[in-house]
Amino acid sequence: MPTTTHVSNFPAPLMLVLLLLGVGANAQLSSNFYSSTCPNLLSIIKTAVDSAVRGDARMGASLLRLHFHDCFVNGCDASVLLDDTANFTGEKTAAPNVNSLRGFDVIDTIKTQVESSCPGIVSCADILSVAARDGVVALNGPSWAVALGRRDSTTASLSAANSQIPGPNLNLNALITSFSNKGFTAREMVALSGSHTIGQARCTTFRNRIYNEANINASFAASVRANCPQSGGNNNLSPLDVVSPNVFNNDYFRNLLSLRGLLHSDQQLFSNGSTDAQVRAYSTNSAAFFNDFASAMVKMSNLSPLTGTNGQIRRNCRRTN
Repeated sequence: MPTTTHVSNFPAPLMLVLLLLGVGANAQLSSNFYSSTCPNLLSIIKTAVDSAVRGDARMGASLLRLHFHDCFVNGCDASVLLDDTANFTGEKTAAPNVNSLRGFDVIDTIKTQVESSCPGIVSCADILSVAARDGVVALNGPSWAVALGRRDSTTASLSAANSQIPGPNLNLNALITSFSNKGFTAREMVALSGSHTIGQARCTTFRNRIYNEANINASFAASVRANCPQSGGNNNLSPLDVVSPNVFNNDYFRNLLSLRGLLHSDQQLFSNGSTDAQVRAYSTNSAAFFNDFASAMVKMSNLSPLTGTNGQIRRNCRRTN
């Protein structure tokens, strides 16, 4: 069973490297984990994601972010999908997630379809990992191999979500440290930050930058202020990439060169620091960015998965069995 979609984005040697990375990143995960137990899994997920992105282009970024916010908190275990109950507080109300994480309904739809085809077989964590990849591909981004076999957590951590997900106001050194804590190099951090070539951010996350920071293009700041007043409008949205917000490309890095990074943490990648050269390189070489991004996503999707008899296969992604 193939584990990639739209592989024509890459030459064969690169796809071979990514396949090897995906299969070998965690010995207990496998590219053909569901080949006999749920052979239609990838087509089910891809069809649903493509439909969701056609209806709302922003959903590609939302699914990617949902996966990222899951994996950075105790590994890729679908803990972020758990709803609060009378006896349980999940991660959805954590500061980085509340009023901003989206895509839960898309994952619910996929889960329902998968359960209909192969009940009790496929984890929510695997669905989320594949959906994030397919969301990027749907916006003309790169593909990568997603090894499968994750299981779902029965717990979540509000405190870890509040402390471990890097925020929009971090400086470069703090960003490097935050990603390093999860095993990523500074280079991988910059590549993953390129996910901000798609999606939108809330006014509350960039208000201070557009009104108070000096290293910002004046006309860009003025245009963004129109939808983000100095008070109120906290949830008003602006695209992270003003040039092509619904296409996964390297415009994000070009924007940084002209001081058009929307978030403080974005512009920190190009601010006379150690990552400036990499930003310049990506701004002129989209193939290099795609390659590095895909490799870093393989690594991220394999952060501390639950496998074997650990965790469970949730029947409903929002609650434990």
